[in-house]
Amino acid sequence: MDHPAPHLSYLGVRAVVLGAAGFIGRWVARILCEHGARLFLVVRDAARAEQIFSTCGARGEVVEFDLNRLEALRELIAKLRPSIIFNLAGYGVDPSERDEGDAYRVNADLPRGLLEAIAECRGEEWPGQNLIHAGSALEYGEIGGDLAEDSKAEPTTLYGKSKLAGAQAVAQCCVEYGVGGLTARLFTVYGPGEHEGRLLPSLIEAARTGQAIRLTDGRQLRDFTYVADVAEGLLRLGMSPAAPGEIVNLATGRLIAVRQFVEQAAHILNVSEERLLFGALPTRPEEMNHSPVAIDRLRRLTGWTPPTGIQEGIRGAWDFYKDGVERI
Repeated sequence: MDHPAPHLSYLGVRAVVLGAAGFIGRWVARILCEHGARLFLVVRDAARAEQIFSTCGARGEVVEFDLNRLEALRELIAKLRPSIIFNLAGYGVDPSERDEGDAYRVNADLPRGLLEAIAECRGEEWPGQNLIHAGSALEYGEIGGDLAEDSKAEPTTLYGKSKLAGAQAVAQCCVEYGVGGLTARLFTVYGPGEHEGRLLPSLIEAARTGQAIRLTDGRQLRDFTYVADVAEGLLRLGMSPAAPGEIVNLATGRLIAVRQFVEQAAHILNVSEERLLFGALPTRPEEMNHSPVAIDRLRRLTGWTPPTGIQEGIRGAWDFYKDGVERI
């Protein structure tokens, strides 16, 4: 898929991607590479990451670093001297990640430490944002309505609470240190590179094996956003005139039922209806119930909204997977 160039150029710009080997991070790295950025890809396991980058087309200097070592973060940022950092690191998406201390260390203390480090070493020549921090829809919690960014968030999960603390840290530190930065709240991101066990990879596995797939009743509504669009949106926000610490919903603004997503995917993947066991799993308690996501701020700042429709996104993901080798 084509990725139109942002209004300003990333050509030659020193850009750091934290969590670069992750689902969204590898796409951000890939598109930055396409735009000619000078990339520093910060990862936990360099050997594993090199394999991922060799298949997804991301080229840059791989930096192995433990993000729990916050005391060494200033030294790393001072060494790399980035104009912009994309923080895709996070703790709590995997069901096994339930340590409260680790959640707040990675999701809240890390972005605070990044902004402190940026304030000490940033150059004045860069016109864009200094930090793009990935937030989460789960920060909103149980509130309803259209989920405008200035809504009072009421998260109910550890992940949502710690991510909200991160967004609050970004807002506070950007103002305090005079640093450009924002939080991009992400919703249901799907596409090549998703972890096993998530919805689309499970459907693709069913297509490969012929097995049935256990599902919830699928009535819950979600804003499904294709991962390449999310990465493109993050780059565009990096060039945007957002206010210090601003929060921006990065989503399509369109809700569809999970069941509808599954049925469209099953048709594309040739998974028969009798193998879709709707109602076999309980709906997760943290499922949100809200109106379409407000994306007026995204439009205002970027002049853009995610363009990829559900069927196009599913077909794009299937193109990556169907030969039996995950290529990103």
